[in-house]
Amino acid sequence: MVALQLQSVGAYHGRKLFVEEVTTPVMKAGELIAVIGPNAAGKSTLFKRITGILKGPGNVHIEGARAKSPIAYMPQDTSANAVLTVYESILLARKQGKSWTVSNEDTRLIDTILQALNIAPIAFRDLGALSGGQRQLVSIAQALSRQPDIMLMDEPTSALDLHRQIEVLALMKKQARQNRMIVMIAIHDLNQALRFADKVLVIEQGRMRACGVPRDVVTVDMLREVYRIEARIEQCSMDYDHVIVDGTTRR
Repeated sequence: MVALQLQSVGAYHGRKLFVEEVTTPVMKAGELIAVIGPNAAGKSTLFKRITGILKGPGNVHIEGARAKSPIAYMPQDTSANAVLTVYESILLARKQGKSWTVSNEDTRLIDTILQALNIAPIAFRDLGALSGGQRQLVSIAQALSRQPDIMLMDEPTSALDLHRQIEVLALMKKQARQNRMIVMIAIHDLNQALRFADKVLVIEQGRMRACGVPRDVVTVDMLREVYRIEARIEQCSMDYDHVIVDGTTRR
């Protein structure tokens, strides 16, 4: 089973070290990890360092990967070739780096993903005719089609309404369990992170503030110091808590 650990990881933008000294516990197959933090904290930069898009010090240590290219990355920008249909774009992502022969396994997998994301009715529409939320769902389908060991998703629900956000996050939690993947999701909604994540990783000013189970990480003190908000945390169920914001603090 796949495992991922970041060991003193940093990332450069040009000559500037924008993220530094990120060392995590071991992240294991089946886990969904929410990466949270204020705007410009370094969440996207960290994802790009893990994928190898950006360079930097430290070690991204992966064990037990099944695929030759074990990481799939879904960036915030969901722009795509508008000439392609939804189905063609997912198939193209699926065949990336592989033989161009389309097998029954390919078509079955794509059909399953389309159904899971409830986008089968738009499978043969051009990408250019889609809304922002629909394009975001197609990007998720493209990433899933690669059947990665590790999936990094940068704000995958930002263009979706609340109902669809919950659907997608529940699906990704299920995918992590069923396919023994590690799913890391950068997300702004703290309550969604508390509800769906097995672990929460907090990034503040390019450094890791904390990483662990949600109830240990998302605390009143952390919210005050990192987000500059006064909040209460109330228990919604045996499984997760809920953040209620009372106000903001001064820097």
